Amino acid sequence: MESQCKEEPVLHIVVVGFHHKKGCQVEFSYPPIIPGAGHDSNTLPEEWKYLPFLALPDGAHNHQEDTVYFHLPPLDGQQKCVYGVSCYRQMEAKALKVREADITRETVQKSVCVLSQLPLFGLIQAKLQLITHAYFEEKDFSQISILKELYDHMNRSLSCTALEGSQICLGLSARELILHYKHKVLILFKLILLEKKILFYVTPVKRLVETLMTVLSLFPGIIEHGLADSSHYQPRRSISEDFSSPEIISADEESLSMSTTDITNISKELEGRYDVSDQPDQSKPCNTTLDTHYLQPHAGSLLDSECEWETLEPHVMDEMEGKVDVAHSNMFDTDSGLPITVQPQSATGQGMLTSGLVSGLQEDQYGLPLAIFTKGYLCMPYMALQQHHLLSDISVRGFVAGATNILFRQQRHLSDAIVDVDEARIQIHDPELRKMLYLSTADLRFADYLVKHVTENKEDVFLDGTGWEGGDEWIRAQFGLYIHSLLSSALQQDHERLLADYGTAFTSAWKITHNYRVWISNKHLAMASITPGHPFQGQYSVADVKIRLSHSMQNSERGKKIGNAVMLTSRSVVQTGKAVGQSVGGALTVAKSAMSSWFSMLAQPTAAVSASPQSAD
Repeated sequence: MESQCKEEPVLHIVVVGFHHKKGCQVEFSYPPIIPGAGHDSNTLPEEWKYLPFLALPDGAHNHQEDTVYFHLPPLDGQQKCVYGVSCYRQMEAKALKVREADITRETVQKSVCVLSQLPLFGLIQAKLQLITHAYFEEKDFSQISILKELYDHMNRSLSCTALEGSQICLGLSARELILHYKHKVLILFKLILLEKKILFYVTPVKRLVETLMTVLSLFPGIIEHGLADSSHYQPRRSISEDFSSPEIISADEESLSMSTTDITNISKELEGRYDVSDQPDQSKPCNTTLDTHYLQPHAGSLLDSECEWETLEPHVMDEMEGKVDVAHSNMFDTDSGLPITVQPQSATGQGMLTSGLVSGLQEDQYGLPLAIFTKGYLCMPYMALQQHHLLSDISVRGFVAGATNILFRQQRHLSDAIVDVDEARIQIHDPELRKMLYLSTADLRFADYLVKHVTENKEDVFLDGTGWEGGDEWIRAQFGLYIHSLLSSALQQDHERLLADYGTAFTSAWKITHNYRVWISNKHLAMASITPGHPFQGQYSVADVKIRLSHSMQNSERGKKIGNAVMLTSRSVVQTGKAVGQSVGGALTVAKSAMSSWFSMLAQPTAAVSASPQSAD
């Protein structure tokens, strides 16, 4: 960490433009990206060949200005992800004071980018947006002195100390996320814990990347220290692993130049459409073993040996798990109550960051951030069309990616979940995965607690996301408590009983993920201060019926039918003043039928939760 602070945080200032013949290309870089080349060189290293398409997003001509967050893989000799922030603008060519000969179109489109070693997206964007505006106001793009000044200013003002403050989440509103997604935020949280292939979709790009990064900000330490390996297309081994496995052969270069027509012809949309909000039938067993293909080499692999990103070797796991179990057994009091107002002690404030023995990440004394974005699990806040092949690449075991091109959304077989940001809709294709994401009663209490506190302060103009209870940092503290309690529960001798409140199917699948196996393989003595058990565990009550009723009414298809029927009934009563009309009677019949069907569906999961060991205490 200290060595990183000694380096200049900003690597390059880059201008990307659209050429009428050559397409998107780098027009200026300071310092030059290729050592020894000129500032106006268009040449890029192989690892950064997608930079122009990331900085100047697909469909940019439809917006006067936009902002992009993106990740680049490290160059040779470097070990860390490179974080990019791009501010795009366009203006009429006739407004230019100096019009170059190669400007033949009516509009000029350019992006100014900052390539940084620190994931200070919001802070960089705030400064870059002002400079980009000033650069365009010059109306002469040969005036590059302002860009050189930006480089010097950024390196003077940015430092690693900003990673430990609130500036790391500048522009990422957790309150807006809760208001838009409500209970579904917890489903997104669990999807990432399971290391699934998740695609966010919306346009323009600014809303896309801010939504995706806001979800990640709910994970303690992920943005600050957990994305260092998130752009490694060819994952590197960590220091404690067996180096005997041969390297994976990279994909054929022809796949890198895939055209739009090729992508369209790959496959048609899968039939059927699922929403995770339609609660699955809990009476059927959930076969979590189906998920193990994410931890195994892909079928038809180019190699017969294990993939490089295969998680820890069994003998390493056996040795370390034995040590952890002995160190942490009988360490906690299981009488937790409702400690939702208790905030876990911060590790970063005490300078307790250390390099993870297995993950290689900068961890605190609780072992956070979790090693989610490692070993071929990618984070791509914005994904260009030219990167489409990565969705099915053999060296990529999963991803959290954002896209604006409809072709990504149509290829539903390449992802486990598609998040429609506009509609706050999560489409899940696999019924088994939907069962894993079924929110338990304790989970619904937790989500309802968040939603109520945020909505109660919705009109508070003085809060504006900066207050404590119901504010952005308060929301992140609650998710921090959730993950701390989940990890603490996994260390107990009676962990099966404690983890049941998080969902048996979910925890069974989570225990075979890479991030869990890395975390459990190390000792984290500070976990002794964390109370195990779900923060909202407790007796099942009538209030829980109301919460589940509200959740299902708002999100399930049956619930929506009931709501529409009730709304039709209410309108008819208001219009006629009577409840005996034919339209009202028909609406009541529909509502009665839908309600009966819905309650029969609701009875099964309710009985299952009531019979859980935790509820019996």
